[in-house]
Amino acid sequence: MDVSAWVARHGGVARVRTLRDAGASRFAIAQARERGALVSVTRGWVCVPEADDLLAGAARRGVVISCVTQASRLGLWVLDGDGRPHVGASPHAGRAPTAEAVVHRHRPVVPRHPDALVDPVENVLVLVAQCQAFEAALAVWESALRQAKVAPDVLQRLALPPRARRVLDAAEIWSDSGLETFVVPRLRWLRLTLRRQVWIAGHRIDLLIGERLVLQIDGAHHTGRQREEDIAHDAALMLLGYHVVRVGYRQILEEWASVQDVIMRAVAQGLHRVR
Repeated sequence: MDVSAWVARHGGVARVRTLRDAGASRFAIAQARERGALVSVTRGWVCVPEADDLLAGAARRGVVISCVTQASRLGLWVLDGDGRPHVGASPHAGRAPTAEAVVHRHRPVVPRHPDALVDPVENVLVLVAQCQAFEAALAVWESALRQAKVAPDVLQRLALPPRARRVLDAAEIWSDSGLETFVVPRLRWLRLTLRRQVWIAGHRIDLLIGERLVLQIDGAHHTGRQREEDIAHDAALMLLGYHVVRVGYRQILEEWASVQDVIMRAVAQGLHRVR
């Protein structure tokens, strides 16, 4: 048995006990350590030299990668944070360093296997709901539902804490990005029809307010060719009688009052209606 190859195939970090159960002898593990094919993480864990630093760190500290850190690793839409990894730990676990990581001590809704170094997506979403502001958490949950990382009916059957249950009750699958998740709840007070991802003039638009007011939301990467296509589509929409308001990432997150003011004034002028 090639013990280093086995560890590499199983995520790059492994418990010694699990490695032994798979058939590796103590002698083979010791030899792999001596020649540098395996590295001791702690007394009970080993890793290959090229292992993911986050995984090795989680094994060293007896935690799992979770919350927004694991959400990002899963490809979900996550609001930028302070750069510290978020990890999950048992409520009764020993002390974990808090200066270099955000440690969430809680009882997981899905039990964690002793070999696990990352949380299941259900636990990740619960911690996101506990850790983040409501809108930021909702964006992550909607991203997970849209990408089918978890099914809504599965989440419904879990024993979710109140904050997670509230996020689930509000979550939908229609937003194409987290920024759209922020916008729609903020505009519901207008009591107008709000339709996401409507196909008009050969492209999808982010949000149609009423019948004719289009809100387009640019992410951080709307540059170059993407920007040129957006401008051309805006022109096509206006020729069809639509009114286009285009806003960016920073405006949604930091200058919402000014965005809302523009939309309110457009509605006041009837630009959301067919004339």
